[in-house]
Amino acid sequence: MPDVFLLAMLVVAVAIGWWLGRRERQESGRTSVPSALPRDYFVGLNYLLNDQQDRAIETFIGALEVNSETIETHLALGNLFRTRGEADRALKIHQNLLARPTLTAGQSDRVQLELSRDFLALGLLDRAERLLQSLVRDCQDDELRDTARRLLVDLLEREGEWRAALDVALPRLVRQHDDIRRAAAHWLCELAEQERHSASPVLARRHLRQALTTDPRCVRANLLLAAMEHETGHYKPAIRLLRRIPDQDPAFTPAILDPLTRAYRLLDDEEGLIRCLRELLDQSPSTSVITRLAETLRHHHGDDRDALLLVIRQLEREPSLGAVHYLLSLYRHDAKENEDERLAVLQQHIHTLVQALPRHRCRRCGFSGERLRWQCPRCRNWGTTKPIIGIEGE
Repeated sequence: MPDVFLLAMLVVAVAIGWWLGRRERQESGRTSVPSALPRDYFVGLNYLLNDQQDRAIETFIGALEVNSETIETHLALGNLFRTRGEADRALKIHQNLLARPTLTAGQSDRVQLELSRDFLALGLLDRAERLLQSLVRDCQDDELRDTARRLLVDLLEREGEWRAALDVALPRLVRQHDDIRRAAAHWLCELAEQERHSASPVLARRHLRQALTTDPRCVRANLLLAAMEHETGHYKPAIRLLRRIPDQDPAFTPAILDPLTRAYRLLDDEEGLIRCLRELLDQSPSTSVITRLAETLRHHHGDDRDALLLVIRQLEREPSLGAVHYLLSLYRHDAKENEDERLAVLQQHIHTLVQALPRHRCRRCGFSGERLRWQCPRCRNWGTTKPIIGIEGE
């Protein structure tokens, strides 16, 4: 049901629009005869009194005279309809405005911008794209043109047109907006992923280096570069690239543990792996690093003592369900049969708790899930989803 506020606004807007239009005509000398309120105004009131609110809204909109003083009112009404989920009504208002020959160039650009938003809300992406491209190319107002650029970039991103989005965003939007800069680095990573799978490694590397130039904190770019080095058997360069990631963002340390472990073991360098994990533990004491180091020590030395001491000390400093789960598995190795059964039950319950917990969370909107998503599916920000830290996480 339409909002009472909207109806009240329309009634007042029609009256003000009539008065302003009358004053404008008097001042220009076109008429000096007092004008009556338009007939549609009273028809609309009649619909309103008979609880026919939708018909009242349409009638009031028709009665609201378009002139230089009421353009803002029309735009506000259109925006109100769109935010209420009635983009088709907003579209009618803005199309009616655009058809007026008296609009200035600046007013026409503003109406076209609102029309493009209507098209986006209605899913008419091709029409929105053409309108926004025209504004980006021809609009003389810098602020309005940048708004059109951002809308166009958002549209192209939704369609997966990474190269086109970059062409629109570079260099102005990337310099001015941190979120666009982060997004641009990820668009370059998306292009690199495509090229990597289409056997174009040179181009993929070029785009990944460009991503790091655009946003030096782009963890994804170094992960992809390391993966490409690993695929070609260059394990030491892969390790160097992976070791840069904790400096970019310590929260992503768990993401490098598997490729780091594989690279060291393919080099047959278990001691190097242990040294690296100890350094990572000092730098970023997460559950994943603790359990990976403990398991590596256990595998390398052939007993559980060092692993047990490491996990117990770490739990005293940073409690974690994941570390408790691993500690129980160590205790079970030396447990007697009846003790092992009890520990197994306890471990299973903790395992169930750990498995039910999300592992990653968007730092912007709070969306959480099991796997790492470079773009949050809820708020659509890039690079804001990270491993969860704390008792229930890393």
